[in-house]
Amino acid sequence: MKKTTKVAAVALAAALSGTLLAGCDISTNVSKDYAQTIAEVNITESENFANSEYASYGDVIGTTEITKRDMVAYFVSTGYSLMQSYGWTYYDTFEMISETLVNRQIYIQYAMLYLLDDESEPDITVAGYEAAVAGLSGIDRRLAGLSYFLDSEETAQALYSTRQLINNTLDSQEESYLDHDHTHDDTSTARTAPTGIDTETEDYYNPAYHIYTGSNAAADCPGYETLEGSTSTTRRKAYSALIASLRANSLVESGEDVSNIESLTYFKSELANAYETAIINKLTEKFEDNIRGSITETYAQDIYNTTYERQATAFAEDTDSFETALDGVSDTSFVLTAPEANYGYVINILIPFSTSQSLDLENAPADLGDVKGNNFLQRAAILKNVRGTDQRGTWFTDEDYAFDATGNEKLYTGGDSSRSYLFFEDSLGGNEQYERVPNYLGYYTYNGSVSKNADDEYVVRPNRISIDEFIAEMEGYLKQAASEVTVEGDSYTVTAGSYVNGIDADDTVNKVSDNTVYYNRSVSDYYTESGAVDYSKFVYYAGKVEFTNGFNANEFFLPGSAENVAYSVMNELSFAYNTDTAGLNDYFGYVISTGSTDFVAEFEYAAQYVCRQGAGNYVVVPSDYGWHIVYCTFSFVADDDGKVIAPYTFNWDDRSTEGTFSYLFYEALCSDLVGEYASIHQSNAIEEFKDCAVVHKDAYADLSGLDTAS
Repeated sequence: MKKTTKVAAVALAAALSGTLLAGCDISTNVSKDYAQTIAEVNITESENFANSEYASYGDVIGTTEITKRDMVAYFVSTGYSLMQSYGWTYYDTFEMISETLVNRQIYIQYAMLYLLDDESEPDITVAGYEAAVAGLSGIDRRLAGLSYFLDSEETAQALYSTRQLINNTLDSQEESYLDHDHTHDDTSTARTAPTGIDTETEDYYNPAYHIYTGSNAAADCPGYETLEGSTSTTRRKAYSALIASLRANSLVESGEDVSNIESLTYFKSELANAYETAIINKLTEKFEDNIRGSITETYAQDIYNTTYERQATAFAEDTDSFETALDGVSDTSFVLTAPEANYGYVINILIPFSTSQSLDLENAPADLGDVKGNNFLQRAAILKNVRGTDQRGTWFTDEDYAFDATGNEKLYTGGDSSRSYLFFEDSLGGNEQYERVPNYLGYYTYNGSVSKNADDEYVVRPNRISIDEFIAEMEGYLKQAASEVTVEGDSYTVTAGSYVNGIDADDTVNKVSDNTVYYNRSVSDYYTESGAVDYSKFVYYAGKVEFTNGFNANEFFLPGSAENVAYSVMNELSFAYNTDTAGLNDYFGYVISTGSTDFVAEFEYAAQYVCRQGAGNYVVVPSDYGWHIVYCTFSFVADDDGKVIAPYTFNWDDRSTEGTFSYLFYEALCSDLVGEYASIHQSNAIEEFKDCAVVHKDAYADLSGLDTAS
C-alpha cells in the first residue's frame, strides 16, 4: 500500500499521454508544436520595476519561458476538470491557463526579490546568487538559481517530493502490467479508514529514498513500497512505457541517458517546479511570521468575544442558522454558544438486522391490539438474535493496514488471548515519518480469527457477538483506556451501566438487574395511558463516562485528555462495528437538535436524552434498522438559571498546546489573516508587474479555437 497520494502522479501520467486532446488536429508535428513559447515573463521589464524597492536586484531575474507543453499539461491535470465543472469554452479555459501560468511566474520572481531584500535572510545576496549560477545554462541554471533561495532541508524536501511523484507515476503505469487474478473474490466494500491515516509529518523527507525503475533493487530505495505483485520485470515495463511517453511528448532530449532518470531534463523540470513551490511556501511562511508577531493577546481575545456576541445574537434570532452552523463545525469553524441548552452531537454505532431478520420484521404481523401497525413485540424477539461483527476485515484483505501486535501490553482483547491484530502501525505513533492518527486510540484488536492461506493471504473470520457482548466490549475497552489519560490531574471512570425499564419524565432511569423485563413486555407496556408510543420503553441499556473534573470542551481534541481518550475509544469502536457508514469520520458525530428531527423516532428520543444528560452519556436503543449505541460526544448545557453555559474559553497561554480549543481558535485566526495577507501581496505583485509578460496567443490559437474547429 502506498503511503502518499497518487493524485499528482495520475494527473502527470494523463498529461504525458495527452488523452483529453486525442483526435484534435492541433499540429502535424507535436514535438515542435509543444515546444513553442506561449509566454515570456521577466519582472524587470515592467515599467514599475525601476521605481520599485527591488530595482537593485534586477540582475538576478532572467526571462522565464512558458511553453505550450506546460499549457497542455495544466489543461489535462486541472483545466479540463474546471472546464467541465463551470461550463467554460475552450477559449475561456486556455485563456485562464495562460493567465494562471504567467501569474505564477510573476509571483515566483517577486518572491525571489522579496527574499533578497529580507533582512532576516542575510545569506541571500545578489553576489551569492551570481556565484551559484555562474557557468551554468538552461535547466541547470534554473535549478541552481531557484535552489539558491532555499536551505538544505527545503531543497531535500523538494527532491523527496519529486522522487515520490515519479515513483507514483510509475506505479500508475505498472498497474496495467500486474496480474491481480489471485486476489480474493470478496465483493464487500472496502472499510472506510479514519481521517489522517498515513499522513506524512510536515517537512518530512528521506534522503535515502530513490526512484525504483526495476533496473535497480527496490531494497536500495528505502521508504518506497512496491505494489502488490510487482516484479523487476513489471517495473521495467512501466519505466519503458514512461520513457516512451516522454519521447512521444518530446520530453527526452537527444543524447540523454534514459537509464538515469534523474539526469533527464524532464526530471529536472519537475524538480524545478518543486523548488518554485517551495519558494512560494517560504514566502508564505515569512508572511505567517509577520502575522503571528502582530497578533496580541488583547486582539485575539477581542476576536473571540466579538465572535461569541455575534453568534449569540444571530442564533437567538434564527435557529436555522444555528443548526446550519452546527453542521459546519470544524477545526476552523466554531460554534461558541447556542440559543438554548441540550443541542449536541452523538456517535451512532448501528449493529443491524441481517437481511433475513429485516425480512422477518417486514412480514411480522402487527402486535395484538395495535391498530397503528407497529410490531414492537416481534421486533424485540428478533433483536434478541441480532449479532454484530467486526467490519474491519477488508483492512486485512483489500488494504495493507493490519499488523500482528503480539506482545503489546496495551492491547484490548476482551479476554481472548488469540486476538492480537491491530491496524495503522505507521500512524499509531513512534514513526517520525507519519502523524499520529487523531481521535483513534488504536488498541482494540480485531474481534475474530486471523490466519494465512497457502498463498500467504489473510483469511479473516469475525466473531458474531450479541448486543450484551458488545456492551461488555465497549465498557471493558473504555475502562482499560482510562489509563491512557496523560493530562495531569485528569481522569474518567465508567459508571456502572444498567438495563432499563423506561425513563421517567424527569429523565430518571428505571434500572433493572437484567434484560428479562425488556424481552417479556406486553403490548401495553409500549404505550402511555393516552395511547401514545412511550419511546422511553425502547431504551435497553444506559451508562456513562464520568469525567472526574467535569466535561471540558476546551480539551476535547487534546491528545491524552480524558475527553479525547473516551472519544477516541468510541470512534475506534465505531470503525470496528458501525454499519452506518455515513457516521464515520464525522467531526463530533450527528447533530442533534431539541425539536422534531428527520431521525427515526426511537433514535431521536435516545439521542436527545443523552444530549440532555451531557457528554459521556450513552444508551442502547433499537429501531427497525437494528441496535443503536448512542454516545453523546458534546452538548450545550445550562446553569441553574437555564442560561446556556459557554462551552469554550479562549486562553492565550494555551494557544501553543496542540489540540486545545485555544490552539485551534488561534491557528484558525492566524490562517485567515495569513491567507488574506498573502493574497493581497500576491495580487499586488501581479498587478504591479503584470505588464512585464509577453504572451504569444497565436502559439496556442489552435487550442483556444477548438470550440469552432470542425
